[in-house]
Amino acid sequence: MIKGITYVRPAATPIEFDRLTSFFSALGFTPGKGWQDDSGRGAAFLAPLGNLEVIEGQLPSEAGVFIEVTQLDAVREAILAWFRSCNEEPSAHLSAIAETGWKSRIFTVTPAPGHTFSFWAWTDPLKGKPVAVEGDLSAEGMRFAIVAARWNAVITDRLLDGALDALLRSGAARRHIEIVRVPGAWEVPAAARTIAERVPAFGGPGSVDAIITLGCLIRGETAHYEAIYNEVARGIGQSQQETGIPHTFGVLTCENLEQALHRAGVKAGNKGFEAAIAAIEMVSLRRKLLETGFEIGDGA
Repeated sequence: MIKGITYVRPAATPIEFDRLTSFFSALGFTPGKGWQDDSGRGAAFLAPLGNLEVIEGQLPSEAGVFIEVTQLDAVREAILAWFRSCNEEPSAHLSAIAETGWKSRIFTVTPAPGHTFSFWAWTDPLKGKPVAVEGDLSAEGMRFAIVAARWNAVITDRLLDGALDALLRSGAARRHIEIVRVPGAWEVPAAARTIAERVPAFGGPGSVDAIITLGCLIRGETAHYEAIYNEVARGIGQSQQETGIPHTFGVLTCENLEQALHRAGVKAGNKGFEAAIAAIEMVSLRRKLLETGFEIGDGA
């Protein structure tokens, strides 16, 4: 029956409220549903995991709120940058990173008087498991092409909006996003292949780091639905394999228009957004795999 935990921190003044919301926004928290009425206003910040923890003994920090992160040093640098943007000296409000007795590192920060938070990370987050090479979700400096079908535009336009939203939210520059419209899903692989082969995979003028393919096939409207889908999927996959440039698959295959609308942002998420996020991660992963040698047993 338990759904979630909300920890409320009252701000004494509007200035303090704006300062705290600015602080958490600068650190990249996912914004929740805020509110405003005659009694005041609220801003929510969401995290993937919430815990209610009871301990016996002394708290490891004077803060009552502990925020677990994966890159503690990067978070602290972001906080330093936030204080500098406020033209303030951070040393009076920010502690150094310290080791704890529970195999972690921690620091505290007071972004506003009376509001102290502790940020911490495990010293061995993998708990002895093998290191996995994974892509990051920052699109800064990356170049993308989006190939989107015009057929079923009521769906594909929503997919395109979702893809652009994901890229821009993740730091991609508008000038580094090329949008190509084709008549239908059948034409998507040919356009993607042309873009992929236009210049060398990396480093050439105007080159792209990944291609996002968007389209929509609805069985109820297309008698040869399966034949088209198979060829579209094969063409996109073949272009990716033979050129080496990541292609992500945002071509919907649905039974009816209602199902397609749900997958284009109504109820089941936006598959264009998801395809763009996958493209960002694959570009990052590809660069890591190409630029960094890795041998099994390293770091053991």
